Amino acid sequence: MTSAAAHPTNEDFTGAIPTAAVLVDGAGIPGTESICRHGVAWYASRLGSTLLHLLSRMTVRSLPALLAEAIERTTNEHRGTCDIANPVSPSATVLILRLADGILEYLVLGDAVLVLDRAGGAPLVVDDRREGIISRSYQPALEAAAEGSDEYHRILRDLRANRNRPGGFWVAKDDPQAAHEAITGSCPVSKLTSAALLSNGASRIVDRFELTDWPGLMALLASNGPGEIIRRVRQAEARHAVPADDATIAHCTELV
Repeated sequence: MTSAAAHPTNEDFTGAIPTAAVLVDGAGIPGTESICRHGVAWYASRLGSTLLHLLSRMTVRSLPALLAEAIERTTNEHRGTCDIANPVSPSATVLILRLADGILEYLVLGDAVLVLDRAGGAPLVVDDRREGIISRSYQPALEAAAEGSDEYHRILRDLRANRNRPGGFWVAKDDPQAAHEAITGSCPVSKLTSAALLSNGASRIVDRFELTDWPGLMALLASNGPGEIIRRVRQAEARHAVPADDATIAHCTELV
């Protein structure tokens, strides 16, 4: 695992137990600190650690049910002190992998990316494209506004008003039911060689900068590890004058 902050506070979280791995990518916009005294990094780490605890104890419950429980527990921890229903309150993308009885189960909620490297075939890439589809209609206005301006943040707030509603996109926030909108699936472990969980700050090596493809990413992970992926992302961000994002990768090997 490797996680590199773009700013002093890292709003990503990743962790693992022998049978599961979790990655959480926290999200917030200016104004979050005024309605939540804990902040995005707290939300991401608390949600992630709660998920790992539940995964270690509740082995027969479905992944959406476990995520719903984790969202509810985390929300309850700051319900009495923070405006949790506010559109700018902390939220997060979530990836979960779990091994059980020779099967690898997965859950993807939000704009992180899961890559399953299959023996003798192309990797299976699992991502949630709903936010990207919604975001495209806001992109011209965002590009026209000065980044960081009041207008820029107003457009972001309008975009994020589409969260956790039918026809929009879904993230972990204050509503446990969002967990049941996640993309889920499973695969026999015998068909896999490894798996990678990537926050969207790390996956941009493929889906934004096109420095490699998904098979190339998995080969680079196997030969050089996740730190090299993030190093190349940082170089590309500097070269293209793209604001850096927290970048996190968990690379799972020896699955059998």
